[in-house]
Amino acid sequence: MKALAWHGKHDVRIDNVPDPEIVNPRDAIIKVTSTAICGSDLHLYDGYIPTMQAGDILGHEFMGEVVEVGSRSTLKKGQRVVVPFTIACGECFHCGKHQYSACPNGLPADNQDIARELYGTEMSGLFGYSHMTGGYAGGQAEYVRVPFSDVGPIVIPDGVEDDKVLFLSDILPTGWQAAEYAQIEPGDTVAVWGCGPVGLFAVQSAFLMGAERVIAIDHYPHRLELAKRFGAETLNFKESATYEALMEMTGGIGPDAVIDAVGLEAHGLFVDNVVDQVKASLFLGTDRPHSIRQAIIACRKGGRVSMPAVYGGFVDKFPLGAFMEKGLTLKTGQTHVQHYLPGLLNAIMEGKIETEFLISHRMPLNDAPKGYKMFHDEQNETTKIVLKPGMVAA
Repeated sequence: MKALAWHGKHDVRIDNVPDPEIVNPRDAIIKVTSTAICGSDLHLYDGYIPTMQAGDILGHEFMGEVVEVGSRSTLKKGQRVVVPFTIACGECFHCGKHQYSACPNGLPADNQDIARELYGTEMSGLFGYSHMTGGYAGGQAEYVRVPFSDVGPIVIPDGVEDDKVLFLSDILPTGWQAAEYAQIEPGDTVAVWGCGPVGLFAVQSAFLMGAERVIAIDHYPHRLELAKRFGAETLNFKESATYEALMEMTGGIGPDAVIDAVGLEAHGLFVDNVVDQVKASLFLGTDRPHSIRQAIIACRKGGRVSMPAVYGGFVDKFPLGAFMEKGLTLKTGQTHVQHYLPGLLNAIMEGKIETEFLISHRMPLNDAPKGYKMFHDEQNETTKIVLKPGMVAA
């Protein structure tokens, strides 16, 4: 089969690789009909996430048709399913608490020591996202093996187009969890850093959860326009000083809750961010955490900080004093996708959540390398690329 494989920094290629096979009784094989390039994939593309190996198949946002099942799978051939990017067993301590992204059994035993060295515990298993998260082949391919298929995938009703539900695999539940972690109360003002896919779904979700005002912060005009579409006020950090603007917009108090949907590759010519970029280029650091620093400084006293954004290693210049003195709370983590799928599918079907607005490009799988470069270099125009393995190149 054909699959998109990582071969190094800014080097991804379509390779011919063996078809996946059933390995465990709870496995299923999915014929991929749609798969998306995620902002988190760009961290791999830029070489920031460790333990990638040449030939690793990328992609963690995908859906498709069930073509083969193991003896203990609850899926049936011919069903259309969306697959969560997190791999969870459904039976362990954490799964019992619906903390699916903390499941240790989704990670092969021989991969667990890698994360323990860095984070003090094993990671959850993720599709197409380094050997630290299991080394699983991802979904930017014609076919993919799905472990624990009796727990993760959700069956999609007939007649519902892929584009309407594909983002249940990651970015929609991630944006929803981000808003939930912000503990939004009726009348709240919520500030969202980053109007990429997760940030835009966080904007929608915050309004659905009762926020009175949502302030969206970015520097790409098109993305800010998309945030306005859902009723957000916007700040372009290249045109306004973010902290000063937020203070003015909130009567000097600050937002009740802040959401960092940017992560380890923050943009902007700010002093701290430039220093972080230099340190990363000299291998003296990993992350550029400007947005989370700024969010903490801007949040009101007693407020809440939600951080769905991906960070990979250690950070410095973290405003711990401000965090403590202001009495803030922080909640973060990979998304417990399985927990949110039924409710979010219903919300889509009822028209409460809009999804297709995000798609700027649809491409055949063969064009995936071009798609990665576009998503990396043209972030104003390229909001989301969906790859269609069955599509014929123009």
